[in-house]
Amino acid sequence: MGELLGYARVSTTDQTTSLQQDALNAIGCYRIWTETGSGASTTRPQLAAILDALRPGDTLVVWRLDRLGRSLPHLIQTVEDLNARGVGFKSLTESIDTTTPGGKLIFHIFGALAEFERNLIRERTNAGLAAARSRGRTGGRPPKLTPAKLRQAKRMRESGATLAEIAAVVDVSRTTLYRHLSKA
Repeated sequence: MGELLGYARVSTTDQTTSLQQDALNAIGCYRIWTETGSGASTTRPQLAAILDALRPGDTLVVWRLDRLGRSLPHLIQTVEDLNARGVGFKSLTESIDTTTPGGKLIFHIFGALAEFERNLIRERTNAGLAAARSRGRTGGRPPKLTPAKLRQAKRMRESGATLAEIAAVVDVSRTTLYRHLSKA
């Protein structure tokens, strides 16, 4: 059996990790890494240090799930990475312990719920885009060369103006102007 290694994090400097450290010490953590910084931050040096220190058979212990992951997908990915390395994960507040069959089940249920949520978001986004298209709305940036500017460009071209002169007047690049004039 490996060691229990603890990770405690608070978001701001006016908060303290005392409560988390006490709980981690109470269950027998060999060592505790502490960090101050937002959970949304991608650079957490103490988290990187503890992940590096974990060896197969060890267990990463946190006071609460939100202390470890930036989001549910990030949390699930982190725990899956630990599992692939033979490292367990334990969250004290939620009573999740991936070194037990019940803890693994709960965590897989979390993973399934996160995937379900991502799929719902994707479906809603696609349905919203389809509804907008059916109402004649298209996404993206509005065209720089409006129909009125294109008509003006055609008239100028017929009167002998150069592409550079036309582009300057209608305020588009020569490439954009050439592309639209060649279609017409």
